[in-house]
Amino acid sequence: MPELKGTRRLAGRTHTRKRGEILTLETDIRPTAVELYLLGVETRVPLKFGAETLTEVTCARVRMTVADAAGNTADGWGETPLSVQWVWPSTLGYSERHDALVQFCGQLAEAWAAFDIAGHPVEIGYDFISGPLAELLKGFNAGRAEQGREPMPYLAALVCCSAFDIALHDAWGKLHGLDVYETYNARYMSRDLSAFLTPAPDADVDFAGRFPDEFLVFPRPSKLPAWHLVGGRDPIGESELTGDEPDDGYPVLLADWIDRDGLKCLKVKLRGNDAEWDYDRLVRVGRIAREHGALWLSADFNCTVREPDYVNQVLDRLMAEHPHIWQMILYVEQPFPYDLEANPIDVRSVSARKPLFMDESAHDWRLVKLGRRLGWTGVALKTCKTQTGALLSLCWAKAHGMTLMVQDLTNPMLAQVPHVLLAAHAGTIMGVETNGMQFYPDASAAEAEVHPGLYTRRDGKVVLDTVSGPGFGYRLDEIRRTLPEPMASFP
Repeated sequence: MPELKGTRRLAGRTHTRKRGEILTLETDIRPTAVELYLLGVETRVPLKFGAETLTEVTCARVRMTVADAAGNTADGWGETPLSVQWVWPSTLGYSERHDALVQFCGQLAEAWAAFDIAGHPVEIGYDFISGPLAELLKGFNAGRAEQGREPMPYLAALVCCSAFDIALHDAWGKLHGLDVYETYNARYMSRDLSAFLTPAPDADVDFAGRFPDEFLVFPRPSKLPAWHLVGGRDPIGESELTGDEPDDGYPVLLADWIDRDGLKCLKVKLRGNDAEWDYDRLVRVGRIAREHGALWLSADFNCTVREPDYVNQVLDRLMAEHPHIWQMILYVEQPFPYDLEANPIDVRSVSARKPLFMDESAHDWRLVKLGRRLGWTGVALKTCKTQTGALLSLCWAKAHGMTLMVQDLTNPMLAQVPHVLLAAHAGTIMGVETNGMQFYPDASAAEAEVHPGLYTRRDGKVVLDTVSGPGFGYRLDEIRRTLPEPMASFP
């Protein structure tokens, strides 16, 4: 039986792993306690998601305590904005959906604290997502069905789970005094990627003996190009000002944002059901971009398009009438419904024109696999779908020649750190989307004192050089933030 690359230091000796062998390591951890906190944030200007608009968000912040076999313990932290409109598009009222997400987070806190599985965070996270998360959602939705209520989508459950999963990864690094990205390898993981991933049948790919570090960028860059979000309700010209805009020292108009932050990359939110509006929006944003020195655009249709011809006609008209703006479009993001299994649309005609990236559709690597078969060429990763899931999707996509991007969920406070770190290690098509400084910049004031380059954009970039130390390098002991009482605490 052939040996796999990589060795492990175990009990003072070096062990070379054989194919299929699973080891129990002295570095393995297990969750022992969980605290859940809720932090409310209001936007300074509305953010439009498809047919809905976000004006406030609750961030779930988790502290997870882990222990190793010797009884050593450490606390890790994770945070995710529960962006109701994005995770659960529906005609249901905001409050009902928001309250359901919070209730589900409480159930997750109890389940994580009781999850008696030891291993590396990728292994524990995978096992939790595959088992307890799926079972919890099934039971949760059975209760909603008895009340005649709409079921909560899997994407919403995954986003709720992500704060716990991120905290798990952070805790592992804290316990062992390591940057967690230094641990996604054969030295610290008992299972190789073949335990989690299956190649596409038409690809010459074998995951046996391979680990995430093979697909990550080391050393990570210290700066990343920053993508600015041009929301569907953002005023881009003076004629669109209503007089209700905030007077808080931050820009309002697109040109002022570009000039202040030195922006080079603009993500344009489109409607997907009004081709004339979408075309006009791309032209107007493109003209402002060219006048003020921005270089790149992406077009985000937010799952509202039903036919590829809709996107093709917008792109073809743009190429014919404004070829310079057409050339600025680096990629197109998620035009079609995010449930690929229910909507298996052949999208090759779109990806023949521009790189086509999955976002909401890319819940996990299995859906990335389906997307590739349908013609999608890239994947937009998000830490809000769990750090574990993002890493596994990254590995599957890269192994199959797909391009990557890391997209924002308007991440404030602690949520920004793992988000930008993922982009730095992923090797994206171009930098990272980061727009928390547009919609709630003051929410991250405490974190910005320690990591100013992560919460401001200068020369069109964010700077990571302050992120250092074990786990995700939050340097939490230096951040002066007072938390509310925990919403849930287990055991």
